[in-house]
Amino acid sequence: MFLKKVTIMIVMKETLRFIKFTFFSISAGLIEIGTFTLMNEILHAPYWLSYLCGLVLSVLWNFTLNRKFTFQSAGNIPAAMLKVAISYAVFTPLSTLLEHWLTMGLGLNEYIATAINMILNFTTEFLYQRYYVFAKTIDTNVRKG
Repeated sequence: MFLKKVTIMIVMKETLRFIKFTFFSISAGLIEIGTFTLMNEILHAPYWLSYLCGLVLSVLWNFTLNRKFTFQSAGNIPAAMLKVAISYAVFTPLSTLLEHWLTMGLGLNEYIATAINMILNFTTEFLYQRYYVFAKTIDTNVRKG
């Protein structure tokens, strides 16, 4: 009986963590698509630059909120940021190539291509941050009271 209650508590806590991550990711997605739209439609910047700037701003926003509120990590911030930067050193060129291939190669609409990359990013980022970046420091900055 005790094990069942503990299991239910863990599942509820992880579900809440995922919900928080989802909502913060939605806000980051709005920043990304807003930046992309501003640069692509108004400034007429190159497509790759519009995508890259939107991605960088959304990553900074998402990392900051998720470290503090979702994963409640009191761990070494520069070390965590370095881990995220390493992941984006791989993800960014690959996703930029994917965006280029989807839009230029297949003729897909830029916004649909960006949405596909945002979904890929959301999925991989949650798993990466939960099980690598913050794995050992989750809930180390929980407020008492």
